[in-house]
Amino acid sequence: MSPIRVLFAYPFRIFFLSVAIWSVLVVVIWTLQVTGVLSFPLAYPPLQWHRHEILFGLLNPAIAGFLLTAVCVWTGTNRLHGIPLFVLWSIWLAGRLASTWGGTDIAMWATITNLAFLPLVALDAGIRIIRARQFRQLVILVVILLLWLTQIGSLSADGPEYRNSALILAAALMLIVGGRITPAFTANWLRTHGLDSSLVRTIWALEILLLIALFLLAIAVFNFQNLVPVAACSTAAIALTRILLWRGWLVLREPLLWILHLSLLWIPIALFILAGHHIFGWPAAAWQHALGIGAMGGLILGVMTRVALGHTGRPLIISKRIVLAYASVQLATFIRLLTVFAVIPWQWGISATATAWVLAFSIFLYSYSPILWSLRVDGKPG
Repeated sequence: MSPIRVLFAYPFRIFFLSVAIWSVLVVVIWTLQVTGVLSFPLAYPPLQWHRHEILFGLLNPAIAGFLLTAVCVWTGTNRLHGIPLFVLWSIWLAGRLASTWGGTDIAMWATITNLAFLPLVALDAGIRIIRARQFRQLVILVVILLLWLTQIGSLSADGPEYRNSALILAAALMLIVGGRITPAFTANWLRTHGLDSSLVRTIWALEILLLIALFLLAIAVFNFQNLVPVAACSTAAIALTRILLWRGWLVLREPLLWILHLSLLWIPIALFILAGHHIFGWPAAAWQHALGIGAMGGLILGVMTRVALGHTGRPLIISKRIVLAYASVQLATFIRLLTVFAVIPWQWGISATATAWVLAFSIFLYSYSPILWSLRVDGKPG
């Protein structure tokens, strides 16, 4: 089977590869644009383009790659593959091309294309979930629908309320998915290494409380700014308690696990910084980049490296290069925060952040591209 056909044999293959490629390109393009080295024919104003592409341009295909792969396991259904998968991926790609190289003349068409992708992902997953009566999974689709609504707002009005709500909903999605896989993987690792897996705890009441807190915070950042500090601190405290109950320090020997714990830990940190933005006047970019780079970038990289190995029949063992990629994302987060708070010069900080980010996803591309376009090593389909 040709590499192209293999890439479209399972959703995670083409979308994980696309996420990594766009992660490199979008930061290189933005760095060249914002530093004045080059000017690109963007469909939207440069800052609006950056905000949309670094969030929705990366998060949406990551959602598609993970969700459309996981939902087949949850429901026992055949995966989206072949021509239907190619059509879905082409819609995502068309959005990137139109937004970045189409110019303002086709801004409307770029918006239509961008907004077409996420509902199609939710539709495919939703049909499978409902038919299999896996109603527990519907909360993910609800968050995706709300995220899509904020995408509409961010492209039509570009107000801070839309992008801030989108970031909170992205955090909610990461905490939901992270709450499914991180404690389970951690407990399994402890069990296989002869350690006490019962130390990893999940409290159902805390899960529900966190969802409610995230929903209220998303509303607060949208239209009730005076409530944001209390809502942000409360949500951060709940999320932090939940993460600490998973005992991430017990799996420091396993990079595939500590990257998940560490990435999720950036969410309560970002929410505390959000409270600081409203109370002390800290720059809004601080919490936004802590969440966008540290949490989203780190979690996407961590999930992609693990899922790609597991779903191609390979052992869950990563190279030192991938550990370096994990560390590079964390370094990018710290440098960007130091830049926001003017600890280091702006242009130096932007360039260093971009370099660390690009290094991380370039390492992924170098290490995982052959895995993603090659057949499973155990001969099974997918």
